Amino acid sequence: MVESGEAGEKLVATNRKARHEFFILDTLEAGIVLKGTEVKSLREGKANVSESYAHIRNDEVWLAGMHISPYKQGSFANVDPLRERKLLLHKREIAKLAAKTLQKGFTLIPLKLYFKKNVAKVQIGVAQGKKAHDQRHDIARRESEREIRRKYAR
Repeated sequence: MVESGEAGEKLVATNRKARHEFFILDTLEAGIVLKGTEVKSLREGKANVSESYAHIRNDEVWLAGMHISPYKQGSFANVDPLRERKLLLHKREIAKLAAKTLQKGFTLIPLKLYFKKNVAKVQIGVAQGKKAHDQRHDIARRESEREIRRKYAR
């Protein structure tokens, strides 16, 4: 199911685990190269970005592990659901991402997949993995904020 995101965006998929497992340091919007029936499948909301990641190879950014289900009416035109997909970025953006990801512990992960003016876009983030105690700290902070809101709502 396609949901509405920000103004002019039709949200297809989000990576809900990303903000729980990673510190997101920077975000960037990129176009994505799709083949034929993948676009129709995305419009139906048949995508999963939760286990995917991006990497840089030959001065190009590639998205690996994203699953786009085959289109029902797409017979021979369907492609491998887990194939790597190229992301469209400017050279200076790729160079900036490459410099950040060369540091130890940093990676590129997709945060959300959406249509903007009928063009498929993916928001990628430069992320650093959280330790278990960081995750527990975030959970405790959320619960305390929830308790405070509940207390003052009365």
